[in-house]
Amino acid sequence: MKLCELMRGTGVLPGPFPEREELKGLSCDSRRVEPGFAFVCIRGTAVDGHEYVRQAVENGAAVIVAEHPVELGVADGVPQVLVASGRRAWARMCANWFGNPAERLRMIGVTGTNGKTTIATLLYEMFRFFGEKVGLLSTVCNYVDDRAVPTDHTTPDPLTLHRLLREMVDAGCRYAFMEVSSHSVDQRRIAGLEFAGGIFTNLTRDHLDYHKTVQAYLKAKKRFFDDLPEDAFALTNADEKNGTVMLQNTRAEKHTYALNTLADYKGRIIESRLDGTTLEVNGREVEVQFVGKFNAYNLLAVYGATCLLGEDPEKALINLSRLVPVSGRFQTLHAPQKYTAIIDYAHTPDALTNVLTSIREVVGRKGHIITVVGAGGNRDKGKRPLMAQEAAKWSDKVILTSDNPRFEKPQDILEDMIAGLDAVQRRKTLTIADRREAIRIATQFAQPGDVVLIAGKGHEDYQEIEGVKHHFNDREEVERIFNE
Repeated sequence: MKLCELMRGTGVLPGPFPEREELKGLSCDSRRVEPGFAFVCIRGTAVDGHEYVRQAVENGAAVIVAEHPVELGVADGVPQVLVASGRRAWARMCANWFGNPAERLRMIGVTGTNGKTTIATLLYEMFRFFGEKVGLLSTVCNYVDDRAVPTDHTTPDPLTLHRLLREMVDAGCRYAFMEVSSHSVDQRRIAGLEFAGGIFTNLTRDHLDYHKTVQAYLKAKKRFFDDLPEDAFALTNADEKNGTVMLQNTRAEKHTYALNTLADYKGRIIESRLDGTTLEVNGREVEVQFVGKFNAYNLLAVYGATCLLGEDPEKALINLSRLVPVSGRFQTLHAPQKYTAIIDYAHTPDALTNVLTSIREVVGRKGHIITVVGAGGNRDKGKRPLMAQEAAKWSDKVILTSDNPRFEKPQDILEDMIAGLDAVQRRKTLTIADRREAIRIATQFAQPGDVVLIAGKGHEDYQEIEGVKHHFNDREEVERIFNE
């Protein structure tokens, strides 16, 4: 590809520009540069790509794309192209390199603290029910039609993202449903993508290790809606206090969903059970295989987006009843001993509250709730005592344990959590650093009719300890106990 084609729409600054330079590839990692590649300098949170230009040139870089001129010394002959933003240019260049596949897809982005994975995945399943070829970009797994592609990030890096979108187009997909994280918006990973619609779920405390303040976190989410085109739709949770904020300044067509207030897509929970919910949607009753108010919101968002994409509302309701929970999202397992284990990804105070209150609404006082929960290491420490508080508030017994300690000592994380508990709450709380043992002890406490909630990791099949990922899956542990 010629440099002039690669740099289209990247915000090139005035200066020398070797238009006819033929390139063989591109990279923002100097270690992965090969002869004939363009190397793009990106300022990261820990490193600055401008400091690695020499290594890129030594590896054969044919062009350097940078935010300011870089001294190359002996390799001064390598052309440099200056751009206003390295991150934005990189995303746009990746799109150009793969032929801008997003332009041939109807892309729907889902953002918010909780519910992104569930909504994006259920939309993927919904449109497969309609006979469509579709793609999914999610925390759990990416899909190119029916082919699974493992993932490590909520939103892939631009090169991976556009490669996947290219594969979707080549596979005949017409739709792509995508989780949009606050990091990806802030880091311009989605720059150059044009979405047909955006969905907002909610916003609670999360990722403050990165954003530092809730306001900055909110601003990142809102930027996604601000950038939606006028022919797109913006669908937001009208019951969420930040829902209307997302609609401010957006050019997209505005729509809402809600349980408590007037909305375009209005729902009401008629009956809630551990095996499902009777839900009313715009005056029509439907049985769904999901539990809890938070899932009712997720299903309303799915239904609303489906209708806004032109599908028949009646058929959408039928398909809504066919959908099943996403792996690790309120995943229910029934023990031979007549208690229920629930695996959920809840890793914020608000998400934990949502799950526990949903369980309590169903169980009432007929059964006990035993909660196993931890908090990740090297992340927002401020939410640790809050998570312990919520667990203790809504549970009859709590076991605080390890999540992904990363480079922190598990005991230090547990002490941060315990600090949030009063004397009464501490009396019903145990600390067991070993997660496998914590799950086992929780199941030993359980009696018929009780619920054991294992929160925090959900679909994850590993524990990260001292920078090493060890295989660990909450569901597998529970099933092993059931079969003993």
